[in-house]
Amino acid sequence: MLEPNPIESEVQLLVEGHDQRNFFDALCESMTLSQIQIQNFGGVTDLRTFLSLFVKYPGFTDVRSIGIVRDAERSAQSAFQSVQDSLRGAGLPVPSRPAQTASGSPSVSVFILPDNSNSGMLETLLCQTFQGEAIDDCIGDFLSCALSAGGEDLRNPDKSRAHAYLSTMPRPEVSVGVAARRSYWNLDHPAFGEIRTFLRTL
Repeated sequence: MLEPNPIESEVQLLVEGHDQRNFFDALCESMTLSQIQIQNFGGVTDLRTFLSLFVKYPGFTDVRSIGIVRDAERSAQSAFQSVQDSLRGAGLPVPSRPAQTASGSPSVSVFILPDNSNSGMLETLLCQTFQGEAIDDCIGDFLSCALSAGGEDLRNPDKSRAHAYLSTMPRPEVSVGVAARRSYWNLDHPAFGEIRTFLRTL
């Protein structure tokens, strides 16, 4: 379980895992949102413990806004309810729906990737940046060919598609989060419209 980093800003963004940490670092930089400090809370089961430590950290009383981002995985509703339970356990304000701000000291808002309603994750959103392009057809052909050649059914098609896309980049071994820092994803793409709005409201 990861412990919070020292609190250095009144605006805190808590994200799920290293990939999201790197991605949002790149996205916030591209949006010149230098006031947002990004914290990695670990895996989905770690948020409750992370928050219980976070609210006791020196400097927490100066925090005015908290944003929390996690993947929907199979259900955006279940993911959001899990975040709500973790917030209640830490005695923090609890929004009644995703992307809504729960007022308080600090205020709290939650975003469930990819779009607050559908199943999926960060990679689901990333795949939208090349959807409909010629390379998307190439990736689809490759994955279909691999399956017909005896490959196993894809457990997570969006992760597979995202990594297949990165295989065409100069440094194909990087993670999807590091890829954002290397400008391999188009961070100005309309697919990021909702999450950019969320970040601006923190």
